[in-house]
This record gives sequence, structure tokens and C-alpha cells, in this order.
Amino acid sequence: MTTQSKSSRDELFQLLLDRSLFKGNFVLASGRASTFYLDVRRTSLDPRGAVLISRLLFDSIRATAARATGGLTLGADPMACALAALSSEWGHPLPAFLVRKKTKEHGTGNRIEGGLEPGTPVALLEDVVTSGSSALEAAAAVRELGCPIVGVWAVVDREQGGREALAAEGLELHSMFKAADLLKAAGITAP
Repeated sequence: MTTQSKSSRDELFQLLLDRSLFKGNFVLASGRASTFYLDVRRTSLDPRGAVLISRLLFDSIRATAARATGGLTLGADPMACALAALSSEWGHPLPAFLVRKKTKEHGTGNRIEGGLEPGTPVALLEDVVTSGSSALEAAAAVRELGCPIVGVWAVVDREQGGREALAAEGLELHSMFKAADLLKAAGITAP
């Protein structure tokens, strides 16, 4: 990890603590109940957060065969778009694609937006991985298009079975942070 990556990682960690971690009673997208919630979109949609996430994703993904990045809407959208814009500035463009939750019933009828071409190696993006279901849904759509998946990149792994579910489908999860580390830093006791 470069010094720039380490300082970006430290700054992003603090931004996640300040903007994205909430204590209370929540129902997650997976249907599970939780005493904390990680709303990473509050960080990925923040100008500084978008740059930090993009920098860390770029440092990791550019060394792979991936030639496009994206994932299931809505969690992946801000990350894929910011990374596409900044990667062009950084000399290694990674076009974005967005996977709809269901096929569009009008216009072109696309499930995947962004012009992703069949056969293009992709990196899937996630804001938070809990069960892995969102990444698996995106993976099914891009595999149907004939695109190989080089891995799944997430800002936070909640460590609640998602990594294992992805591995069972041949997908490696690369996460920037683990929820337990954020909770510990915030003084929140996990259930």
C-alpha cells in the first residue's frame, strides 16, 4: 500500500465514521435486523468521499484485467460514476455500467446501462456487503451478457456471510473496511 493510499484510507475511515455509521434499530436490504446501519452513500456522494473511494478502488482495480466497473443500482452507482471520471484523469479509464434491479420495460429494454460490451472483464462494486445478494444479482446480469468478473470490491464488509456467498459463486471479495473495525472505533458494541 502506498503512502497516498494509506492516508486516503485513514481519511476515508474517519469520513465513514462521521457521515455513514448510525446506531439504532434498522432492517437491512437482506431483511436482517441490525442495531447499526452503514449508509455508505452519504460518503460516496460526498465530494471528498467520492475522491477517496475512487482513489482506493483505482489503486486496487487497475492492476487487474478489469476494463469496466459497476454494480447493482443504487449502491454502486456513485462509486462507478466517480471512478469512471477520475480514472480517465488518472490515465487508465475504467468506464462505468449500472445494473438495473429489473429489465427496463421501455426504450431499449436494457438491464445494464452504460454500453458494457459482451466479453469485457469487469470489477463489480458494492457500498456494503452483508449477504452478498446484491453483488450476486449484478454478477448474474453481467455473466448473462458474457462478461467475466475479476472480483467484487466493497467499501465495507459487514462480515455476515457475504464473502462466503460470493466465494461459493467463484467471486473474490476485496473490502476496504470491516464493519467491526468501524464499530470498535465508534465505541459501538456489535450484537
